[in-house]
Amino acid sequence: MPHDHRDLATEVLASPVPSLSLVIPAYNEGRRIVQTLHRVEAFFAAQPYVVEVLIVDDGSTDDTAAAARAFVGPGRPLQVLTIPHGGKAAALRVGLAAARNDLIGFSDADLATPLSYLDQLRDAITGGCDVAIGSREGIGARRVGEPLHRHIMGRVFNAVIRLLLLPDVQDTQCGFKLFRRDAIQAILARARLYATAGETVRGPRVTAFDVELLVIARRLGYRIAAVPVVWTYGERSKVQPVRDTWHNARDVVRVRINAWRGRYG
Repeated sequence: MPHDHRDLATEVLASPVPSLSLVIPAYNEGRRIVQTLHRVEAFFAAQPYVVEVLIVDDGSTDDTAAAARAFVGPGRPLQVLTIPHGGKAAALRVGLAAARNDLIGFSDADLATPLSYLDQLRDAITGGCDVAIGSREGIGARRVGEPLHRHIMGRVFNAVIRLLLLPDVQDTQCGFKLFRRDAIQAILARARLYATAGETVRGPRVTAFDVELLVIARRLGYRIAAVPVVWTYGERSKVQPVRDTWHNARDVVRVRINAWRGRYG
């Protein structure tokens, strides 16, 4: 556990309205990024806390970056960062490292999990946990419009994760998570998947980056709370179940080996 874990937790919890940074990785999202930003702006305009939004354009080949930058303006706490195309994990690494507020989270660009669930994730952290994750499993959770084959493959993949790494986490892959700033900084410092330029990912491929973050959190003694959410399957989802499940399984094996070798301590 990081030596300053308790002091920093007390500092965050002492603030009545901790500030929040939201990272949204985006790859070829030109068709919906402006709509997403309008929804993000409307939600945060009604919140009592300081916020910053970071769009990380993952080297898109369309007008994602230009459309997002056109949305930047006075009174809009929005940053747009562009990186060479390296995959969602690379985009998240950059955004999470750049975020500066008390609580730092991320969401998929399609907002498949409504931003209103940030309230429950914030409550979980101010209630004493260090990491809060959206979960599509558990009482009150619901998946809307998900194809049966994708659901089955996802549950098989999660069974492998529970067997090898996180026995009590029912859903590691929901792209909706929130961390205390010191927690995500300590976790990222130890994360190894897709940490080098030689491990770039082509296209929108999904990885097990989320799994590694949670495994490291556990190794550091951080408390993880799962919040059941309603999640809607996107008609333009970029997930390719067979290919992505294979690559995810390979990532999970790498995480298991790293954990066995004590590389996350």
